[in-house]
Amino acid sequence: MPREKKRSTIVDVAKLAQVSPKSVSRVFNNEPHITPALRKKVLRAAEELNYQPNVMAQGLVRQQSYLIGLVYEKPSPSYVVELQRGALERLHGERYRLIVLPVESVSDHPRDVVATIRSAALDGVILAPPAADHPDVLDGLAQARIPFARITPQSREELGLATTMDDIAAGREIAEHVIGFGHRCIAIIKGDPDHPVSEQRLTAYRAAFADAGVEYLPELVETGDFSFESGYEATRRILSRKLRPTAIIAQNDDMAVGAMSAARELGFDVPGDLSVVGFDDSEISRVVWPRLTTVRQPVVEMAHTAADMLLRQLAGEDPGPTVVHTHSLVERLTVAPPPA
Repeated sequence: MPREKKRSTIVDVAKLAQVSPKSVSRVFNNEPHITPALRKKVLRAAEELNYQPNVMAQGLVRQQSYLIGLVYEKPSPSYVVELQRGALERLHGERYRLIVLPVESVSDHPRDVVATIRSAALDGVILAPPAADHPDVLDGLAQARIPFARITPQSREELGLATTMDDIAAGREIAEHVIGFGHRCIAIIKGDPDHPVSEQRLTAYRAAFADAGVEYLPELVETGDFSFESGYEATRRILSRKLRPTAIIAQNDDMAVGAMSAARELGFDVPGDLSVVGFDDSEISRVVWPRLTTVRQPVVEMAHTAADMLLRQLAGEDPGPTVVHTHSLVERLTVAPPPA
């Protein structure tokens, strides 16, 4: 049986680079006042030897874990995937690793959320809604001196570093798109009431309705939780009523696809009998048939930006101001004029 190849050490790198082990350590610890020539020489030797620094050992010396948390509560699976993808893209090549921390009942138990974060011994945390907007969570992290960056529909800078998108403008645009096809009887499936974005998007729809002279119909408004199942059940309730909508606006893609599934089971053609739109432009919107008309929320880019802000903060650099990302309407195949 062949002997396992011995793992390279910092001493091996120093010998090959013809520098001291201390110089190698300074390069891998990103210490200041290192010349480009020294850095290049050390990194070239490390690559040749396939040397990987021991991050855990570095963390013990520096009293750091090199762990960054991603905190979210009950979002759709596709949203979580895009959050992780964006954060991981930015962390690639850095010494930090991403730890996913799903939490429950942020509104009811904010102290438990902070306790969960503290117990994970994180160097910093990326917060998604609703934790990103809860004052008790933010105050708890500030008191614990845990750096954080927020992905949030609320861009109030006094609450901390944030990357955001104008949900009001995005909500208005998707509602105006539906109205533009001639729809006047429109149902709405709201998201989780604990998420501020649910009320923001509803406010946007109602503003678009008012501007176009379209009546807002509370009896055609149902509440879901951003899941496929909740969109499915909400649509079955909506379509069982005497007042039948010609369109449904769902506050995310998972609920919209759930609505499409329920409509088909009840004998409604999408979009011939019923138009349906979503929000996010997640993967599910691109694989369902017919392809879903939606609003693109740049979740990957927002998570990437939040991770970058946090890394800058951890490095003692200026993380910069709040970054506002732009949305875009994605027209596909689920909107048509109302049936005659």
